[in-house]
Amino acid sequence: MTLSEILNISVMQGFAGLSLFSVLLLMGLGLAIIFGQMGVINLAHGEFMTIGAYTIYMVSSYVEVKYPSFMPYYFPCAIVLAFIFAFAVGYLAEWALIRHLYKRPLDTLLATWGLSLGMQQCFRTFIGPKEVSPTLPEWLMGSWAPKEGLDIPINGMFVMGLTALVTACVMVALYKSRWGLRVRASVSNRMMANAIGINTSRTDRLTFAIGCGIAGIAGAAFTTIGSTGPTSGSLYIVDAFLVVTFGGAASLLGTVASAFGIAQTQSIAEFFITGSMAKVLTLSLIVVILMIRPQGLFASKVRR
Repeated sequence: MTLSEILNISVMQGFAGLSLFSVLLLMGLGLAIIFGQMGVINLAHGEFMTIGAYTIYMVSSYVEVKYPSFMPYYFPCAIVLAFIFAFAVGYLAEWALIRHLYKRPLDTLLATWGLSLGMQQCFRTFIGPKEVSPTLPEWLMGSWAPKEGLDIPINGMFVMGLTALVTACVMVALYKSRWGLRVRASVSNRMMANAIGINTSRTDRLTFAIGCGIAGIAGAAFTTIGSTGPTSGSLYIVDAFLVVTFGGAASLLGTVASAFGIAQTQSIAEFFITGSMAKVLTLSLIVVILMIRPQGLFASKVRR
């Protein structure tokens, strides 16, 4: 094998890691916002990702039958709908269930697990137990070849661009908007935030819904690289929690760094060993690092 071929394989393997990084980051962003603001461990987060994926599939099926000429343009609109649907379901779940269980982490854990199982059964009942895939527009198919022997999938580049856009929007919203100011005030001192007139209950509800909406966008991105079934989201929930825990709870910068580290470590390891062993190696490294630094890569600063 020549040096050029080795470099091409390394670049494509690294790009595969960036695609996984993009999905993990979108999942982790929603979890980091929810856990950082409310301290809620949402085991149903993967099902909100599935809502986004099914939204893309249903919009694709409808447009393909009713408006086939709109097929090249439907995907960006479907992503917006995926966010809206996941946001609405998350808002309803917080109002109906989560708000009654604050400061009771074990009850919240069990309740969101039950919500996860209930949502999976709804998917099986109303959509079907089989895995489905949307019909993607032509511009998402194929690959880009900057030079001979190097093929970079276009859908992977799209997912990376979408992730960069969502991450930038979350950062701007968190540090430049009134919602972000309320979130940061509530995280810093909830009692004082209530005292100065911030409705922390409404802020919690909106934050939970936004986190679920971001998971919906992750599901929309996931449809470009895999098929969707009732349990697709639950397959990523462990990795999403690893991203948040390893990066440091409530730290968006830590979420970005840990998602990149986990995805690249797993992708590079898969080049040399089997996928299952690469997963074991990645988890082992995370456990060792967390034993040395339990607070994660980027611990929240607390004023004492």
